[in-house]
Amino acid sequence: MSLDEKQQSLIDDLNIIHDPHERLNAVVMRGHGVKLDEAQKTEANLVPGCVSRVWLHGELVNGRTRYICDAESPMVKGLAALLCELYTDADPAEAALVEPRVWEACGFTKMLSPTRLNGLANMRLRIRDMANQYITSKSSL
Repeated sequence: MSLDEKQQSLIDDLNIIHDPHERLNAVVMRGHGVKLDEAQKTEANLVPGCVSRVWLHGELVNGRTRYICDAESPMVKGLAALLCELYTDADPAEAALVEPRVWEACGFTKMLSPTRLNGLANMRLRIRDMANQYITSKSSL
């Protein structure tokens, strides 16, 4: 499944919930099962510009991206976990190119503060940077 198809599937699944506030709550609840090892909660893994502290760890496993995150705020953790879910198991080139449409498609841009949206954009930048590093490391092998 391509990353675009995966994203559309996530959007379709979330939009089954008609009330946008309940939909956002479902995203927050998704974050409850996500936990980053304490050893990975390092300064290097902190995402700058987020409302609350967010850690993002990425790696390349068998040529596919894998991302995991944690955050101090339950809402931020759920939103960040959704981004990690979207970009995990993607080809690095797709992860670098495909932008998240989920915020707009699920109506979250109307409900989230500009500061929170900026934090999510910073997280996306970090994911893109990691994906580009994976592409570079794959091509140097």
